[in-house]
Amino acid sequence: MTRAALLVTHTGRKDSTAHARTVARDLTMAGFEVRVVAEEASDLDVPEIKPVSGVDAAVGVEIVFALGGDGTLLRAAELARPVGAPLLGINLGRVGFLAEAEISDLDQAVRDVVDRAYEVDERMTIDVIAELGGQVIAESWALNEVTVEKSAPERMLELMVDVDGRPLSRYGCDGVICATPTGSTAYAFSAGGPVVWPAVEALLVVPISAHALFSRPLVTAPHCDIGISVDPHTSRAVLCCDGRRVFGLPPGARVTVRRGETAVRVAQIRPQPFTDRLVAKFELPVEGWRGNSR
Repeated sequence: MTRAALLVTHTGRKDSTAHARTVARDLTMAGFEVRVVAEEASDLDVPEIKPVSGVDAAVGVEIVFALGGDGTLLRAAELARPVGAPLLGINLGRVGFLAEAEISDLDQAVRDVVDRAYEVDERMTIDVIAELGGQVIAESWALNEVTVEKSAPERMLELMVDVDGRPLSRYGCDGVICATPTGSTAYAFSAGGPVVWPAVEALLVVPISAHALFSRPLVTAPHCDIGISVDPHTSRAVLCCDGRRVFGLPPGARVTVRRGETAVRVAQIRPQPFTDRLVAKFELPVEGWRGNSR
């Protein structure tokens, strides 16, 4: 039976295209059917690849390669998640916190995939639904975070947050982030949220620039339903999922965020302690200023 892999990259960048072309050729030589998103296939210029498109692009593949930064990996996750295909991220960007390997590991990563020498970890996701007057106006999911944010830069947004149907706090703010542990090092981190180890099952709630006496980030149980209501008398808002899927929210809309029914499966070729990844990606000063002066 022919083995298959889906390759997702950012062909608008010359380096990404060159590395993706190398991966495609190596996998083809190893007997894989290599699929590439149709709009990127012509840029790779590898005759053996199979252009694919739509939600079924990853059906039947053994693995999905994402070559690029976290944005590329999130785009690849949209294709891998519905079919349960493992996702392997190769970082070609700056931080690349979601990626499993760096560009220097590329050749070895391909060999590990060919030899099936990798483990698979499941990452928690979140599902979100937005309603207005009892009618569903938006429905989506996220690997990193869901945000409800103001759509007008000059206006403050009035939001009410509740947990499991019990009112928690009202915020005059720029927005509220609901994140997974995987997303704790992304937007939620920039907004002052805590770093949460991926193995922890929890949901994060992080207000953005809130004018409130209580504006601390919260870590809730994974089974909690988090509600965010847009005040009927405030300005319009937007619902954003992983920075990729955006929906308008009129005043009076209510957003409900809960643990996702479908996880994202992530391939790990050389599992490492999360502490080491945190130190490496954020360049944390483990020696401190005293250690550096010696």
